Amino acid sequence: MNVIKNDNLSTTAMADVQSSADDRNLSIEQVGVRNIRFPIMVQGESGVMPSIAQFNLNVALPAHQKGTHMSRFMALLQEAKEPISATSLGALIKKMLPLLEAKKGMIELSYAHFVNKKAPISGIQSMMDYQVTWTCFAEEHSNEMHVVNFLKVQVPVMSLCPCSKEISDYGAHNQRSHVVIEVQLKKDASMFVEELIDIAEAQASCELWGLLKRTDEKYVTEKSYENPKFVEDLVRDVASQVAQLKNIVSYDVEAENFESIHNHSAFARISS
Repeated sequence: MNVIKNDNLSTTAMADVQSSADDRNLSIEQVGVRNIRFPIMVQGESGVMPSIAQFNLNVALPAHQKGTHMSRFMALLQEAKEPISATSLGALIKKMLPLLEAKKGMIELSYAHFVNKKAPISGIQSMMDYQVTWTCFAEEHSNEMHVVNFLKVQVPVMSLCPCSKEISDYGAHNQRSHVVIEVQLKKDASMFVEELIDIAEAQASCELWGLLKRTDEKYVTEKSYENPKFVEDLVRDVASQVAQLKNIVSYDVEAENFESIHNHSAFARISS
């Protein structure tokens, strides 16, 4: 007989309370762990880069089972070595469900995705950060695992008001804007975050950079002035480009202008 000794306390077995039966006949849609900060590697267009992600992991709990095994979520993350992508998340969630003895579950993570950008005229390099969220759902049907991946990115851009330009003798008001694009990927499809970033930046009055010289600032000012956009123009132009992507099932596009002449925001949204 194996005996575990700890501070003069001995036991021959430890009770597994989580696996015990529950008689309340109430299944739980989601149970798990939330707001886990964890280091990751990210697969980007230019290669693999490090970041820090915030994870949420959960599974569905059947009515007869008292609790899930919370520590197994952490063990799963500790063993995850592959850079984050649609493929690696699909593989991870396929491990998670049998590990947690579940038929349905979700993995969600958000992190800062950095892109090294060159200023438009001087060519000076600087890092730009974009907030990215991956969400992976899985459900087992007839002994087959069905996995769905969503990718969302928030892209800061610049927009200039067409009305202000039209009615003013000189100048026009502009503002920093956020374009948020979320897509559902087709089965077994993958996508670089930069593909969505490029679409949002190309459709804005002008894109942003982390570092600009005076020659670059002149370019940004003049480009945005020659490319005015209402928030309605911005969301339509972005959505029209996202709709042409071949590896997505659906999309949701939102644009928000943090108005420079009002104490409120203007926003617009299009979903496929």
